[in-house]
Amino acid sequence: MRDYDPSTVEPKWQKRWEEARVYNTDLKNAKNPYYSLVMFPYPSGDKLHVGHWYNFAPADSYSRYMRMHGHQVFAPMGFDAFGLPAENFAVKTGTPPAKSTAENVKTMITQLKRIGTMYDWEKMVNTSDPSYYQWTQWLFLQMFKNKLAYKKLGNVNFCPSCQTVLANEQVWEGKCERCGSEVQQKALSQWYWKITQYAQKLLDNLPGLDWPEKTKIMQKNWIDRSEGVNIRSRIKDLGDEFEVYDSVPQTFMAQTFTVIAPEHPLVEKMVKGTAQEKEVMAFVERIKKKKAAKRFNFMEDVEGVFTGRSVDNPFGTGDLPIWVASFVVMEYGTGIVHCSAHDERDFVFAKKYGIPLRPVMFPADPEEATKVRDLEYCYHKDPEAIMEQPAAFKGRKWGEVRGDIITFMEKDLKIAKRAVHYRLRDWLVSRQRYWGAPIPIVYDPDGNPHPVPEEHLPWLLPTDVEFKPTGKSPLTYSKEFIERTEKIFGKWWRPEFDTMDTFVCSSFYYLRYLMENDQKNFIKKDLEKNWLPVNMYIGGPEHACMHLIYARFVMMALKDFGFVSHEEPFQKLVHQGLITNKGAKMSKSKGNVVSPDSFIDRHGSDVFRMYLMFMGPFTDGGDWSDTGIKGTDRFVQRVWRIFGQDAKDAKDAKDVTVELHRAIKKVTDSMEKMHFNTAISALMEFLNAVEGKAFSNETAKKFTSLLSPIAPHLSEELWEALGGKGFVIDQQWPTYDPKLLVTDTMIIAVQVNGKLRGQVEVGSGASESEILGAAKADTNVQKFLGGQKPKKEIYIKGKLVSLVV
Repeated sequence: MRDYDPSTVEPKWQKRWEEARVYNTDLKNAKNPYYSLVMFPYPSGDKLHVGHWYNFAPADSYSRYMRMHGHQVFAPMGFDAFGLPAENFAVKTGTPPAKSTAENVKTMITQLKRIGTMYDWEKMVNTSDPSYYQWTQWLFLQMFKNKLAYKKLGNVNFCPSCQTVLANEQVWEGKCERCGSEVQQKALSQWYWKITQYAQKLLDNLPGLDWPEKTKIMQKNWIDRSEGVNIRSRIKDLGDEFEVYDSVPQTFMAQTFTVIAPEHPLVEKMVKGTAQEKEVMAFVERIKKKKAAKRFNFMEDVEGVFTGRSVDNPFGTGDLPIWVASFVVMEYGTGIVHCSAHDERDFVFAKKYGIPLRPVMFPADPEEATKVRDLEYCYHKDPEAIMEQPAAFKGRKWGEVRGDIITFMEKDLKIAKRAVHYRLRDWLVSRQRYWGAPIPIVYDPDGNPHPVPEEHLPWLLPTDVEFKPTGKSPLTYSKEFIERTEKIFGKWWRPEFDTMDTFVCSSFYYLRYLMENDQKNFIKKDLEKNWLPVNMYIGGPEHACMHLIYARFVMMALKDFGFVSHEEPFQKLVHQGLITNKGAKMSKSKGNVVSPDSFIDRHGSDVFRMYLMFMGPFTDGGDWSDTGIKGTDRFVQRVWRIFGQDAKDAKDAKDVTVELHRAIKKVTDSMEKMHFNTAISALMEFLNAVEGKAFSNETAKKFTSLLSPIAPHLSEELWEALGGKGFVIDQQWPTYDPKLLVTDTMIIAVQVNGKLRGQVEVGSGASESEILGAAKADTNVQKFLGGQKPKKEIYIKGKLVSLVV
């Protein structure tokens, strides 16, 4: 008898699948479409690691399961190929990013095919290919045309030694990862997309998405809607007017000072030429460095410096001294906040710097009210608090006056306007990088921006660039890029030298898969209408507040522009769990990354796939250990021996039929929930139940169908050995007969003094007294009763007898 040999079987079926184009989807004629998508990978120079496998293989098993349920499943694959690693590699080695990326993509395709996934490779996308990034640029032009793209000053991380802009990932504890120099914050004019215009829609659509609740909460908190007022204010003796957003307007009369973010442009203007200038600007630089170094905690770091300026008596209670405070977030509200005794951080700040405080609401308890009046603690956000000011609201409760106070400030005092604010900021899409899609904007001799006409797309990334940091975008030094621009647009015209954030590339790739590399149309409405939203999207939870929000925004914008019919790109989202190594996340720097190659060489990809899926629920992940992989290998060999090599067509015994239908139900239920571990357990249980018994060829085929999504190569080999026609992936998923699952008996566990001491099989219609009698008569149970009559007898219907002696 020959053993099952994956080293010959797996390449054999991979070749047959490819030759028969088994996994190529007819997108135009699909009658029952199911779009199954995994987040496409970055093509790094490393081989696929266990984390890749844990993402791609179980997701592929679910796609196969849905196909066997009659769906025309589309499971494409591509590469998110632009990005920093290839550029860093170019800086170190001089190898052009295009070359290293192409080599890495080729390697990863080979590795992905070895898994045995049902990817439709004919529809692959590569974001660094001009045929793809022409649509990244087209998308920018649509944003520009619809006034959702604009340019403004924004801060970037800058290394003065390397003379280059750094991504956040390149800053370690405030220092450049390349040379160790202190990183500075530098203002640059950059392009933004108005995602804030869609903030409310992004919130409103969340309840209708079949996503993990935690991810929806993360997006909700990231967008962070709050309702309040904008208070009009003026700097005394300077005359500059500004607005302050207040999300808790009930306590506006308690406000006694104002704080401003260190990055706010008004700071320098307020102190210029004053005695405070030197101290304030030194403080500002120190806090900027601390924030850049990621050594700053907005909740704990409470520092400030007085500007010498005040807000001109906004409420008739006196001027408010203006302080620069470390904890004020420039990006929230207006970057300026009026502060009171009823905010914990304001309270701590005022106490630290001796700033007067004035409470205006108090507890009903007189003793506690005295403590609040004496500033013994910060009293805040108590719905039962009694208002004392404004006088018109004296005696009312804090929790009920919000709306009335907003109206009072807006209509009676005329000092504020009702406002809604979001913490979500507009999307900064400019990158001072080489390896990205060039922004399709050119500037006339006066510096005015103009869109590159679509006829010139793709606006090609130049190749005459040296990868040496100079402090400017690398494209600045491309002679060809400038000459091309002048040739098309005229003398002294200049191109935009920044490239786009790679999250732009991944914000629409799910649409481009459908177009099969069509270069004339971005998307065809009939395809989009039939295939979107994506039925199943699988990827890591780390993308909750970046990629997943950006993709939603882009889809909403495209609908408003008239290109698509849906607002949401992904209807169902699943996050795979994390595979750790001895409790730690796998990373190259820790040296604990597990390569699957040696295990696949020894056991085959089906065994490795099953072993990973057997670790636990897909969404939980688990800790890596290779101690059990031999057990999975033995299971595969037993399957091959029982159902392949030694299988003889015979009549099924009744218990085999019942066990088969029980297995069909268990595997089906588990696959629906993506509990692949319990699906495998059910298959193992069935194997144990039928080993050594007679079974029919039809039973063997049904078992093979159940196994097919989990071990695709083995199943095809079994299917062929059993005389099956075509491919097993094209067979209908087996169904079970509920009547066969109803048994005439039931198993009752028996405990003595809380410990399991036996089990008895009784008729399903047995009475309680009959069951108790059978339990006490069990030979093993009698040993632990020791001849004593139980003090207490408890029967839990259909499950358990508990005896106490």
